[in-house]
Amino acid sequence: MSSDLAATYAALILADAESEITSEKILALTTAAGVEIEPIWATLLSKALEGKNIKEMLSTIGVNPGAAAPNKTATDTNKDNAAEPVEQDPVDDGNDSDESDDMFGGAGGLFD
Repeated sequence: MSSDLAATYAALILADAESEITSEKILALTTAAGVEIEPIWATLLSKALEGKNIKEMLSTIGVNPGAAAPNKTATDTNKDNAAEPVEQDPVDDGNDSDESDDMFGGAGGLFD
């Protein structure tokens, strides 16, 4: 097991036990697991996680912060979006010819 992974697991164990995450505790856990790590890595990890709620961080991974908009339903959001027309600029790549047809010998598009 790599030392960075062992230190991360040690920090997760400490967070799960609702114990303070310190470099000494990380080193104690990794040593007990038979993984030797440089003390600087335990110190850096403990400093990075200092004051953070690890359980909350893990439970909100991938959650869209805008998804929990207060007092707005999906219907309200759709009405707001429908009321404001969005102007789209046409994409101009500076090339007037259709190179996709030429790429396959003039056979046209895949679904033509």
